[in-house]
Amino acid sequence: MTAVQRGHTTTSRINPGEYPCRALVAQLADVWIEYHHKAALKNSDRHLGAVHSFAKFIGPYLTAQGLDPADARLDTDHIDLTEAIYAWENDLLAQFPENSSQPWALSRSLLALIHHRAERDARVPDKLRRRAAAPPTLRKATGEPLDEFSNSERLALKGAAQDDLRALEKRLAQGRELLGAGQDPREFGWAELPNLVWAARHRLLTMDELRVHLPAHAKRWPQELRDVRPADNGALGGFYGLLRGVHALLYPQELDLHPFRVLLLLAMLDCTTEELHALRVPDLEFSNQGVRIVQTKDRADRVRADYHVVDLLLEKGEVPGELAYEGRGDWDVPGLLRRLVTATALTREVFGGVPWLFTAVEYAKNRSIMDARFARFVDPGRRFTHWIASHLDADGQPALAISEPHAAPRLRKTAKTTRVVALGGTLSDMAGDDHSIQVFQGHYAHGTTARVLAGAAMNRAQQLVFDRLADKPVLVAPDVQSRLGEPEVAHALGVSPEQGAALSAGELDMGVTNCKNPHDSPHSTPGKLCHVAPAMCMVCTNAVVFVSQLPQQLLLSDHIERMRLTQPPPVWDAVWGRQAKALAEVFEECAEHIPTARRAIQEHDIRLNLSLGMRTEYDR
Repeated sequence: MTAVQRGHTTTSRINPGEYPCRALVAQLADVWIEYHHKAALKNSDRHLGAVHSFAKFIGPYLTAQGLDPADARLDTDHIDLTEAIYAWENDLLAQFPENSSQPWALSRSLLALIHHRAERDARVPDKLRRRAAAPPTLRKATGEPLDEFSNSERLALKGAAQDDLRALEKRLAQGRELLGAGQDPREFGWAELPNLVWAARHRLLTMDELRVHLPAHAKRWPQELRDVRPADNGALGGFYGLLRGVHALLYPQELDLHPFRVLLLLAMLDCTTEELHALRVPDLEFSNQGVRIVQTKDRADRVRADYHVVDLLLEKGEVPGELAYEGRGDWDVPGLLRRLVTATALTREVFGGVPWLFTAVEYAKNRSIMDARFARFVDPGRRFTHWIASHLDADGQPALAISEPHAAPRLRKTAKTTRVVALGGTLSDMAGDDHSIQVFQGHYAHGTTARVLAGAAMNRAQQLVFDRLADKPVLVAPDVQSRLGEPEVAHALGVSPEQGAALSAGELDMGVTNCKNPHDSPHSTPGKLCHVAPAMCMVCTNAVVFVSQLPQQLLLSDHIERMRLTQPPPVWDAVWGRQAKALAEVFEECAEHIPTARRAIQEHDIRLNLSLGMRTEYDR
């Protein structure tokens, strides 16, 4: 089966004759092809891999059972394939790491093929039919979620990408100058670099031509040809290195496109790596204000359009792209996309094909020629990790200290967490327009940055509670009570002279204590009269206790102790524990006044000023 995906042609095949159970493999292969077309799958390699794995296992398994693998078929019950599937699933667990999802995926794919056959073939045994309709016995493993890059790593990656982008544009500008000075090497010689660049532009530069027209040893080449090679020795130090180096003067290679990829993923919060890679030039619509992008996400079967505005509007009379073409600015999304379109424009003009935005020129046909293709960023030497490793300092050591894994999806998570830091707020704000809250929680909220921010928020909330717990009512001595209206005394208490005078006159008496401001209680909505007085007065920062109120304090303490007899300890501690502790501290500070207050209670028959609602709520 041949499939073309993003300009890359892949061929998948299976030969039943390579396995002892050729009849079974042939049936599964037929089902695989039929299922691929009827289900309109874009890729069914996983199903083919399941057939290969099961066919490789079942031959030795049946032989060990004393059975002939040639008798295994989907439409007979001569051999119990259901038990073979169970045994194969157990064998898969031993083949893959503990957190791998491969066993589950392979089992699921094979069962899907058998179920597809069972729905169309009545001869499939009932036991096998029921097994195929059931889910895999293996659980789907969940791997360790990727964390975002730290802020220092983000800045390092961004800086390296910007430097590489400038270097690429400088190199391409040099190549255009050489191209303008070049001539047909078939007439004017192959030993001059401008002529080789001209040949690369007209698709005449190949390994065969270089071998024919240049000396075999690079040391005999002109210096300008030796300088254009990526390396002085190894495979890149000879004809192949010259072939790549000359083409690199005109066309970006896969490693050259990583800077665009890094910068765009860090800037486009609403674009996944899959959507970015799938962009084509017709998907971009530029204007003076920005760029409209039509994004396609294959996994979700979704097409959507997003608009990105420029950071700075164009000046009057300025043509869109002037700031971008020569690498003089425009690091926003529209500017980066303009620069990418320009950098790869000659590639599309010379090689044609599908106008992928990420199009690179790499070797083809066993390194004999260079050809354009869709940049997949997965081939050896061209992945994200190789781009990071390509940055070396003066001593030849890695210049970028980036934590592993070097995965491009971490760039998107980094951009998302940058949004989290900027917005804070609610989950709906942080999730943005392209995610539900559930998706954001599952894919992004587990990151280090989000956890640190969540921890900081919890610490702030806890500290607020602790600060409230640490504060206690202010005890005013009898000789100071009459002077609360004086500015100096009122300021020391933290109130205005008017409030101090009202406290001294008893206008702010809440029953058990006085209150600095009943309309600004930490336990009620600001601006409204406190609704929890006097039950919560002893744990309120607004409370002011006069010695004359000690009888009420003692009666409240007695009431709290009676509640200890009627409520379970955890309930009593939650409801009254803090008040009891605060009362004990007050009594300790004015211990000499306690006997007098007790006598006043007896002589004047003083009752506790606790509202009926408070008594009902707490007594029961």
